[in-house]
Amino acid sequence: MGIEKVRDFFKEFGEEIIELKLSSATVELAARALNCEEKRIAKTLAFKAGDKNILIVTAGDAKIDNAKYKGYFKLKAKMLSPQEVLENIGHEIGGVCPFGVNDGVTVYLDDSLKRFDTVFPACGSNNSAIELSIEKLERYAGAKEWVDICKDWR
Repeated sequence: MGIEKVRDFFKEFGEEIIELKLSSATVELAARALNCEEKRIAKTLAFKAGDKNILIVTAGDAKIDNAKYKGYFKLKAKMLSPQEVLENIGHEIGGVCPFGVNDGVTVYLDDSLKRFDTVFPACGSNNSAIELSIEKLERYAGAKEWVDICKDWR
């Protein structure tokens, strides 16, 4: 379901999804499968923000800073359960990405990504990825805006 939706999404742009023989379901596994540093994996985290579903894409070595999150969104960070992610976002855990998501999902990109020329987000399955420049990631994700809500990466 998820990867097919993402594959269809990227056909329009002529981008190639990398389908891996190994699992890329976690930052560590993705970095190993793609032979890159963990920090270059663009992990996509799903949250409930009031009555909205949001995705925050961060660098692989960044962690959500609860105080910064609350300061920005004016709410406590509440991650979606695996079932909620599938139902509300349209991808399963391990393949969550900001592409081909359900209508009404808002995407934010964290500043932790800006230090890289390219990053590797998942593509809707636990064994897929794509290498994108930060500019392309921003455009393809349809990001609402850049946020500074992570810690441990500086």
